[in-house]
Parts: sequence; C-alpha cells; structure tokens
Amino acid sequence: MDEAGARKVADTFRGLFHALHDRFREQVTGLDQGTLNWRPLPKANSIAVLITHSLGSEREMLRSLRLAATERDRDSEFKVESEGADLLALLEQADHEVDEQLGGLTAEDLTEKRPRGENEPRPGLYWLISNYGHAREHLAQIELTKQLYDSRT
Repeated sequence: MDEAGARKVADTFRGLFHALHDRFREQVTGLDQGTLNWRPLPKANSIAVLITHSLGSEREMLRSLRLAATERDRDSEFKVESEGADLLALLEQADHEVDEQLGGLTAEDLTEKRPRGENEPRPGLYWLISNYGHAREHLAQIELTKQLYDSRT
C-alpha cells in the first residue's frame, strides 16, 4: 500500500468512526442517569458501560496503530456510571482522538504488525476493521438495551 492508499483508508475510517460516534450521541441524548446506567440483567452492561468501553477500546487501538503510548484500565470501563453530559464529552474527545491519530496514519501503520495489549501483533488495517466491528456490535447492544428498558413492566 502506498501513502495515497493509506490516506484513503484513514479518511474512510475517520468518517466511519465519526458517524458511529454520532449514532452513540443519538442513543444518549435525552436519557436520564438512571436509564444510562440501567442493566437489563445483573451481568449485562449498561448503555454508559458500553459507550465507555467502546471508546476505551477505540482509543487504545488507534494509539497502538501509531505506536503511541497508552494506558487503559479495561476492568474499570465495566464498572462506570455516567450522566449523559459525561458520555457526550467522552464522544467529543473520541472525535478529536480519531482526527489526531488517523490524520497521521501511514502505509506502514496499516501494513506492519502492531502490538495491542496482550493480543498477538497484527497489521494495523486488521485492528481498524476489527475494532470498528466491535463498536458496531456494542451500538446494537445499546439499541437493544433501550428497547428492553422501554419495555419494562
């Protein structure tokens, strides 16, 4: 892959992640703290947890692609309780992180194997695709959680 191809991939994923963040915003807007932190089952995740975890994973992935230092407390993402304003602020930060990290993405970042946490190193393009899919799965969980919340009797 040449640098022009890398720029095209970076721009495509920048658009995809921004659109995903907008979908998260749509899900959060207008919900009170109780709804955002409600869990449909004791071991299920709340909307706040799913967004916090998705963005934590995304940030770690983007920084791993660029070989930038990152710290992540994954376990704490599953214990979080948040208000809508806090989640919207996280989404705003995530937009900036996407722009910063993908703005400097190179062909080498996409094609060379990159370590990510305790996972086996893989090409950066693999991490981009798998992380985007991961976040879309969580968007579907958020939508289902809202439906379950609205269907309570």
